[in-house]
Amino acid sequence: MRCNHTIHSGRHHLGWDRSIAPVLTVRPGETVALGTVDASGGQLGPGAGLADLAAMDPGRVNPVTGPIFVEGAEPGDALTLRFREFTPSGWGWTANIPGFGLLAEQFPEPALHLWSYDAGGTAPMLYGPGARVPLRPFVGTVGLAPAAAGPHSVIPPRRVGGNLDIRDMTAGTLLHLPVEVPGALLSLGDTHAAQGDGEVCGTAVESPMEVAVEIGLAKGAGLAFPRFETPPSSPGPGDAGAFATTGVGPDLMQAARDAVSAMIDWLAGRTGMAPVEAYMLCSVCGDLRISEIVDAPNWVVSFYFPRAVLD
Repeated sequence: MRCNHTIHSGRHHLGWDRSIAPVLTVRPGETVALGTVDASGGQLGPGAGLADLAAMDPGRVNPVTGPIFVEGAEPGDALTLRFREFTPSGWGWTANIPGFGLLAEQFPEPALHLWSYDAGGTAPMLYGPGARVPLRPFVGTVGLAPAAAGPHSVIPPRRVGGNLDIRDMTAGTLLHLPVEVPGALLSLGDTHAAQGDGEVCGTAVESPMEVAVEIGLAKGAGLAFPRFETPPSSPGPGDAGAFATTGVGPDLMQAARDAVSAMIDWLAGRTGMAPVEAYMLCSVCGDLRISEIVDAPNWVVSFYFPRAVLD
């Protein structure tokens, strides 16, 4: 699609730091195409093997393209990001990295799977003797600079976003991120061709691609954590999409409570119902999901509320 600006994948950085100079300044409402590097930072490629995985420098992983300064963004606001289009590269990798992942103790040996897929089509990605994985490109890491002086690791997610690994950051989704510094300083990367909720082995189909995103601004939003809205999956009846809130932190139960509490607040504010009524409605209609459980020390829990219930 046509965008107001383009940022090459070479304009990336490692970690979050409010002192990193922006590579671009935009006005709210403008659209930017960002090239991304795969999560290995280019250390793994279509011809990689176990030796390359073993030699991978962890200090170079999860590069993010940016940062982008957004005019008018101030602490207390929310940056709104509408993901417009993904242009996949056609290749990717998934790895079991020793010491990383939910079941690291059970799987101490390295493993690597390379993917080759139809970047422009709808054909599923082939795996092993008979598995077929649908292509579902999304951005794994998208966040803003924290107010605390940096640098900060890009691996754990945080309240301003970052390595969220929420599989619904796909085309059409609208993401709201809390702003902590003037200009917001948006960066994104770690693009995936597909991933399950939780990203349990620690990696998805790690695949470089271009992301087109429309950048907006919600003044005085006062969000505690990111929230997002997913689009309808198909026209007509069926899945009409969802409103979703998140909890991010080192305690999985607390993250779940934060996600549900935020949804109760949102429902009460939108509909005027009492909080206890919203709580009961959440129990009847909502879905609580572990979006990410491997990027220590913080985990991401998302609570989805179907649009169809309110429309």
